[in-house]
Amino acid sequence: MSSPLEQLIAVASRYWPSNRNGDYRPGQQISPEAERLHELWEQEIKNINRWWAFLDELRGELPGFSIGDATATPDACFRCVVYPDKGRPLPDLHWVVVGCVSILAPVYAVYGVQFENREKTRVFRAMDFELQRPEIKAPAEVITRRVEAEFGFTRLPREMAQMPVPLFVQWKEPPETTLFHALFTNEPENIP
Repeated sequence: MSSPLEQLIAVASRYWPSNRNGDYRPGQQISPEAERLHELWEQEIKNINRWWAFLDELRGELPGFSIGDATATPDACFRCVVYPDKGRPLPDLHWVVVGCVSILAPVYAVYGVQFENREKTRVFRAMDFELQRPEIKAPAEVITRRVEAEFGFTRLPREMAQMPVPLFVQWKEPPETTLFHALFTNEPENIP
């Protein structure tokens, strides 16, 4: 019997190629892995109302925060973002909490992204999977509780999330590709 880690890698490898030859290139046929991901998204989109209801529940439980949908179909997850309310001035450095629900396996992840505000732009500074900072702990706990209640998924342990995998996930290549990239997104810091 294989370990949970091996099982998740096997699932991810059905949707991401293990070599660049299996990756899509303009003018070439779509890879079998990309075709499977596309077909899976077609099924998931049919149930989008469940995701939208989840976002509405978050809005009700997190007054003082703006809740957004950061889902992108090239990724392998539904993704939400929780920002401090836009009605107040943001500090020079601020955190955003992100929740990801994989469409490949019954797992989720919650993490924080820190940005620095520079005039009209923001610059990525750091990511945090520990979620102990006071400004992100409470919204992260709400996302965690709501995902588990709504979807019944389990949180992907950080140690497993950071495990390198031999897969090409969009622009991530081995050895930089991790299980997190394969199950969720290759650009966790790229949020609206």
